[in-house]
Amino acid sequence: MEDCFALADQLGPAKIVHVCEPSIGLRGTLVIDNVARGPSIGGLRMAPDVSTAECFRLARAMTLKNAAAGLPHGGGKSVLYGDPRMPRAEKERLIRGFAQALRGLGDYIFGPDMGTDETCMAWVRDEIGRAVGLPRELGGIPLDEIGATGFGLGQVAEVAQEYAGLRLDGARLVIQGFGAVGSHAARHLVERGARLVGAADSRGTIYNPRGLDVAALIALKHSGRSVADYPDGTRLGREAVVGLECDLWIPAARPDVINADNLDQVKARLVIEGANIPITEEAERVLHERGVLCVPDFIANAGGVICAAMEYRGATEGAALQTIAEKLRQNTALVLAAARDRGATPRKAALDLALTRVRKAMALRRFSLFSTAPGWL
Repeated sequence: MEDCFALADQLGPAKIVHVCEPSIGLRGTLVIDNVARGPSIGGLRMAPDVSTAECFRLARAMTLKNAAAGLPHGGGKSVLYGDPRMPRAEKERLIRGFAQALRGLGDYIFGPDMGTDETCMAWVRDEIGRAVGLPRELGGIPLDEIGATGFGLGQVAEVAQEYAGLRLDGARLVIQGFGAVGSHAARHLVERGARLVGAADSRGTIYNPRGLDVAALIALKHSGRSVADYPDGTRLGREAVVGLECDLWIPAARPDVINADNLDQVKARLVIEGANIPITEEAERVLHERGVLCVPDFIANAGGVICAAMEYRGATEGAALQTIAEKLRQNTALVLAAARDRGATPRKAALDLALTRVRKAMALRRFSLFSTAPGWL
């Protein structure tokens, strides 16, 4: 078992909870990082190779993301160990069991993440009444269906193009992770004039410098096939997506896809982080020194959690999208202007913004990390 105390600092985590029920093959972890600004919102991720350390890093990213977005929520994350493509009945049993085990932890609100969707959140809500990203039939704003995070990435790109010295109209776009986030990001950016030249999923990469048909790629994914099955392009290995020639590169899948081993392959001028923690801190620093502008994850991909927070308060889909656009455009401009003016990395400027807000909230609390407010239990 990982040393949980080694993960702690002045911000958190407030709680780390491990759940194990061998009779149904259930293993999971919840990290509630910091709730000084309010009850935590964070997705439930399902994958065979998740870990406590990854869960903590993701929970911290949610603390920063929610603070930077000005939301009255802290950061948390939960992970389930298992293949998300398992039979539906088995997956439902695990998710319902995990939700029941965490019923009493009212300072964590479930949301969808990699390997889970609005149907999974409906199961959670049915068990404990505490989830966002619900199906429309339950009054939710389905994040994956409307592409809230991808919509936000399009807003971020419009602001960031000026700071990166490029124009979206005609820009070559590559997306790593052509799933719920990546496919919607591609659609919104192509509408702004970008040309999708490369895309990858867990089974391979497709590349065509003349351009790829986004609608055709989405149809392939919906049929259960890979983007690498697209007929008009060069099929490459999954990892080859890192080195494709482009202007704008969007990682929208797993953590640490850009690291010390492959950062020299990156050939983009602008990287917008659609996934959580997709680039190691050292790799991001080196890319900055090379003149590659990286918009940090907790600034760039906050569209989903903003939408979730709006849903939690009963907002309409239109109001949620308008709020995403306003907050992400404003925060992107604030962070990139501060980074430019101070000669700092965008991550440093973003961290300063988010941490200032978290620490001010902590200073107003009797106990900085924990809550026992009746409305949260």
